[in-house]
Amino acid sequence: QGSQKRSNSTPETPRPKRAPSSRSPYGLFSPGSFSPSVTPSQKYSSRGGRGEVVASFGSVQGLAWSGRGGCAVKLFGCPEQSLTRPYRFMFQKALDVREVLAGRVEELGEVLRRHHGLDGFSSAALPAQEPVTVLGQISCDGNGKLNAKSVLLVGDREHSGGAQVPLDLSELPEYSLFPGQVVALEGTNTTGRRMVVSKLYEVTP
Repeated sequence: QGSQKRSNSTPETPRPKRAPSSRSPYGLFSPGSFSPSVTPSQKYSSRGGRGEVVASFGSVQGLAWSGRGGCAVKLFGCPEQSLTRPYRFMFQKALDVREVLAGRVEELGEVLRRHHGLDGFSSAALPAQEPVTVLGQISCDGNGKLNAKSVLLVGDREHSGGAQVPLDLSELPEYSLFPGQVVALEGTNTTGRRMVVSKLYEVTP
């Protein structure tokens, strides 16, 4: 038996394509099967009647829209905090972002202190033989998912200077944490390298 010679396909002599099967299920659910029967579109360069309605659904004759009254825009808050010039979203400087986040942690820390009746916060980086209360944000020790063994606390700037300390959550009966969450923790840090958490104070609505 002689070997069959494969035909070469070039732009000048393209290989003939197989005609689609008439029993293909894709043809039954194509957009053309549900669209109203209108005149097939011509080539883009020779098209005419641009803007002409070729198909419509329902009665749209004599429909007019009109508004009543006026509309005024009012700014809430201090005028100094309002945007007065064009603002480029996601083009903030890293130092500005850090300042905003640090200020937010301090605000939520004050809310936690007043809500739970806490005396004050200590440093998360210093060794503590007795239980201390620290403030910070939940973080992960890598790029993976947050789990019980990868939880870090990034201490606040005022008391901890932004120091990171791993957390041992084995003594907590239950907890639900996410990266970036601002929390206050009570626990011991005997070596200064790992904090054993005994209480968790969260921001509640």
